[in-house]
Amino acid sequence: MFWGITSAIKRARLKSGKEKIASAEEEAKKLLEVAAKEAEAKKKDMVLEAKEEVLRLRNEAEREIKERRSEVSRQERKLSQKEENLDRKIEIAERKSEQLDEKMRENDEVRVKIEEVLAQHVKRLEEISGYTTEEAKRELLIRFEEETRHEMAQKLDELESQFKEESEAKARNLLSLAIQRCAADHVAEATISVVSLPSEEMKGRIIGREGRNIQKLETLTGVELIIDDTPEAITVSGFDPVRREIARLALEKLISDGRIHPARIEEMVEKSKKEVEAVIKQAGERATFETGVHGVHPELVRMLGRLRYRTSYGQNVLKHSIEVSWLAGIMAEELGLDGTLARRAGLLHDIGKAFPQDAEGSHVELGVNAVKKFKENADVIHAIEAHHNDVEPRTIIAILVQAADAVSAARPGARREDMENYIKRLEKLEEIAVGFKGVERAFAIQAGREIRVMVKPEMVSDEDMKLIAREMAKKIEDEVKYPGQIKLNLIRETRTVDYAK
Repeated sequence: MFWGITSAIKRARLKSGKEKIASAEEEAKKLLEVAAKEAEAKKKDMVLEAKEEVLRLRNEAEREIKERRSEVSRQERKLSQKEENLDRKIEIAERKSEQLDEKMRENDEVRVKIEEVLAQHVKRLEEISGYTTEEAKRELLIRFEEETRHEMAQKLDELESQFKEESEAKARNLLSLAIQRCAADHVAEATISVVSLPSEEMKGRIIGREGRNIQKLETLTGVELIIDDTPEAITVSGFDPVRREIARLALEKLISDGRIHPARIEEMVEKSKKEVEAVIKQAGERATFETGVHGVHPELVRMLGRLRYRTSYGQNVLKHSIEVSWLAGIMAEELGLDGTLARRAGLLHDIGKAFPQDAEGSHVELGVNAVKKFKENADVIHAIEAHHNDVEPRTIIAILVQAADAVSAARPGARREDMENYIKRLEKLEEIAVGFKGVERAFAIQAGREIRVMVKPEMVSDEDMKLIAREMAKKIEDEVKYPGQIKLNLIRETRTVDYAK
């Protein structure tokens, strides 16, 4: 029974499944038919849209082609017009070229004719004047040179007159003001000192037994004692003024004390050295105080004091430095510059002369090295190295120190030269003057401060004198060393002599 029930259930289920399958298949057929219809409809729509798109693209392409054809046609017309214009221009250029060639041929023919006529005229002129072409050129060049020299001389005269009127007035006012406000004494000092003796008997005591006293004194001081027939006097000779001063003081102390023997001489020389060192220090401090220059390194102050015993051409170097300091300061203040800086540079400009005579280098080099060592102002250093034109002056202060140095050295009585150098300088001046063409005679006068030059009037014109004077002054500046300035006085005169019979 159980198996019967189970079989019935299976049959029932199988029948139900077959019915569902048949129903599903029917439904599927319907769905496929609907899908086929929809697909067909979509296909037709897509084909239609594609045809419309193709049509649209075709229309756009045709429109673009039409526009491009129109543009190409327009460009072709433009090119055609340009070609026509270019053809016309080429035709015009060819005609102008032909005309130009024709004119050039005509010009060549005219030039040939002109050259023939010119050659005939030149030949005719040469026959009339007696000059060849080269000779005529030389003559014209000579005349042109003479006219140019004349104009140059006139222009030079005008410029010199204008320059002198302006510069000399200002310079004289400035220098006269500075000199009036600065008064300094100048004493010529030599390389010897004379010590007075109370009696002739003192000479023997100074010499000592077998000369031991005088030898000791000379050895300690480095000077020479000259004992001659001069009554009651001993000469102390030495190139170093400091040593000479030490020897003089020691000798005076020994004479005053009366006890003269080697041990006493050594003691007195040591005392004299200390006294001279104190005087040197005081002299340096007094110089800085007088000029108002403060903050100078103590070693530089001591070196300034040593200048008290140093002379240059007979001029005391310390007094000269003080004077230069004042002159430079006054001129700087008148020009609206730093007067204190100018005085400082002027006071220290010859500091190199404080070194011993055997020191290597010029006093400019020694001075520059010294102030650099003690870190002086850069403008002061430059003024020292430029005051003798060892370097080109770059500041107004350096130029003022140069001017003040020249004014102090050129002041009458400030310096003296030995006779040999003085005569050589005068001879050199006259030699330079007579070396110029057309100079007949030359005389150095006014202690070499002026040269009077006589020129030959038949060789030198009035215009030439200006040029000769300028060239002569330049040559003297280059070849001769001298204090101050030298005046050149050129004289040209024409004399006519006749006799009444």
